[in-house]
Amino acid sequence: MSLPDRPGPGPLRLTQFSHGAGCGCKIAPTVLDRILQGDLGTYPDPRLLVGYGTRDDAAVYEMTNGNAIISTTDFFSPIVDDAFDFGRIAATNAMSDVYAMGGKPLLAVAILGWPVDKLPPELAARVIDGGRQACLDAGIPLAGGHSIDAPEPFFGLAVTGEVAIPNIKRNSGARPGDRLLLTKPLGVGILATAEKRGVLHVEHRRIGVEVMIASNMIGHELGKVAGVNAMTDITGFGLLGHLVELCKGSGLSSALTHASIPVIPEAITYLNKGCYPDGSFRNWKANGQHTQGADGMERMMILSDPQTSGGLLISVAPDAFMEVTNLLNSYGLPIHEIGAMGAMEDGPMIRVS
Repeated sequence: MSLPDRPGPGPLRLTQFSHGAGCGCKIAPTVLDRILQGDLGTYPDPRLLVGYGTRDDAAVYEMTNGNAIISTTDFFSPIVDDAFDFGRIAATNAMSDVYAMGGKPLLAVAILGWPVDKLPPELAARVIDGGRQACLDAGIPLAGGHSIDAPEPFFGLAVTGEVAIPNIKRNSGARPGDRLLLTKPLGVGILATAEKRGVLHVEHRRIGVEVMIASNMIGHELGKVAGVNAMTDITGFGLLGHLVELCKGSGLSSALTHASIPVIPEAITYLNKGCYPDGSFRNWKANGQHTQGADGMERMMILSDPQTSGGLLISVAPDAFMEVTNLLNSYGLPIHEIGAMGAMEDGPMIRVS
């Protein structure tokens, strides 16, 4: 079939060929807990510095000269209809896990599932090209990959990165008094749902895409800041789910200021039209009991909105706050201080005011 010479919307809508969208197709946290309760443990290697025990963003393995290798993989079904954008978003999202650990990517290999009886290979080529573009932007090679004939399309990367061991950031190192920063607005899950339902206005199609293709490469620089005590990227479990993981891992509670949480304005419009991602309800079911003050459908859905290639959630010591905000400014990123970390007390883990 004939395809346009440049990336752009085509006659085939990729979102109609999958039951989920982006990181919103993640397995629910409660179900994932059951899956991971296997009978066999992990081989006890002392050089494995970070494994899956704390739900960190990637595995980290000690090498030599004070450095470590970061290994991660991430893939999902289409979150947008445009094939090039889908590939670029999926690749950007996969590399984000390396940045969230304070590292930088070195190379990537692609993971592609494609329903060859339903979608033309030329469209898959567009997806791969989008992944190549993201890798070019990051300055790394897309060095190979693996593909299968699958009932639904999916795409992503396995990424290898590196980090100096003192610069490793985890989702379990926050301290009482830390200030919380978020680098991207929420709402892409809502916009993706609107696109999948065919109600997203043409003039709104680029809004979510531009948020999702924005790289979290600043994470490599944040890794060098000693006062960044914890860091993670916000993806399929939503802000609430990833903050719960950070609180549990750190043994702390958190207070959020709802009015300070950045949200894509157009997402509220579609939320009010009933464009709720299924993943939002799964996320709320898993994490709502840890939360106080998220009353009302809008707050629930925003806090639980599954993000794809979302921003970095940064837990910063007060004496490092200026250094971090200056760094954000140097990358042209806005300053969104959304709350603070506190000691664990009786009552809900997360309070929203």
